[in-house]
Amino acid sequence: MRRTIFDETHESYRQMLRDFIAKEVVPVYPEWEEVGHPPRDFYRRLGEIGVLGVQVPEEYGGGGSDSFKWAAVTMEETNRAGVTFGNYSAHTNLILPYLMRGNDVQKKRWLPGFASGEIMTAIAMTEPGTGSDLANISTRAVLSGDGSHYVLNGAKTFITGGVLADLVLVVARTSPYDPADRRGGLSILAVESNSDGFSVGKMLKKVGLKTSDTAELSFQDVKVPVENLLGNEGDGFSMLMQNLAQERLTIALGTISTAEAAIRFTQQYVEERQVFGKPVAAFQNTKFVLAECSTEVVAARVFADRCLQAHDDGELSVADAARAKLLCTEVAGRVIDKCVQLHGGYGYVWEYPIARQYADIRVSRIYGGTSEVMKSIIAKDMGL
Repeated sequence: MRRTIFDETHESYRQMLRDFIAKEVVPVYPEWEEVGHPPRDFYRRLGEIGVLGVQVPEEYGGGGSDSFKWAAVTMEETNRAGVTFGNYSAHTNLILPYLMRGNDVQKKRWLPGFASGEIMTAIAMTEPGTGSDLANISTRAVLSGDGSHYVLNGAKTFITGGVLADLVLVVARTSPYDPADRRGGLSILAVESNSDGFSVGKMLKKVGLKTSDTAELSFQDVKVPVENLLGNEGDGFSMLMQNLAQERLTIALGTISTAEAAIRFTQQYVEERQVFGKPVAAFQNTKFVLAECSTEVVAARVFADRCLQAHDDGELSVADAARAKLLCTEVAGRVIDKCVQLHGGYGYVWEYPIARQYADIRVSRIYGGTSEVMKSIIAKDMGL
């Protein structure tokens, strides 16, 4: 189905990315997988070509766009090549909205480096005993007697980009837990990684997403200047909720473009692979399976594109973002599983992109809110 969501400038950007990925990412990607992340200078390179700062205001060194379509193109092109830009997506698509809610002084401090890649970021929500239930966060930040700083104590886990991050947005409890208002008392503090008492634990060995460093973080009496408080004290939960729609749209767009790439990889494979004297593509079962995959992916793509446009128009609801995430992640999981089957044994060999996609896609139904959480949001929107 012909897409009308992008214009000529997006397509020029797409071609630039496609050339960049072919020349500077694909040849070294296996090395990144071995190390667990791209080299730190790679993010500065992304800053040089304008990828990190597309939506950063021009006065802070960015491109000044208010459209999320550039991010969509970036995800489509990395997935098309079977690679990632490390923690690009968390940095630009998840964390930038929080920094944009900062005051002018904070924006001047952090956004130029954010756009150039000199400052890489992470957001620390999840704790060892707290997953989807963010209201149960126990990391504490206590205001000092003179009101000049917070003293931060606690631990976080599953933090995307935690190893290389220079600035970590930490969700912490700044007032005592109140059972009558579980969501109250949470705030977001921007913590510099070179702060005394801040430490990065082990880098977690994951099943997939091998170029995305995921770490455990700990904070022991870390002094955080009050100037590093984002928004107002106690606004943390509402800020998280306001940004979750974009996070879930990001996951939806990323997974459906991964599924599109999986179909393309698989079609190429079955057209070349010979079994019983003819291409695997010649068998009716192969044709039917790929036809099913194509139909599901095209339908999900239409909805994802509609949600992308709604987001640009300021009209994407929390419930529709949940629908997009639920639909696209579930479709991608089914489609990639079928594509692995069509590859046979080679679908389970790491050097084939479908194997990496198989490993990567599973977590999409967990992070950003599980599929079960998405269903609860949708049911509530239905009045159930």
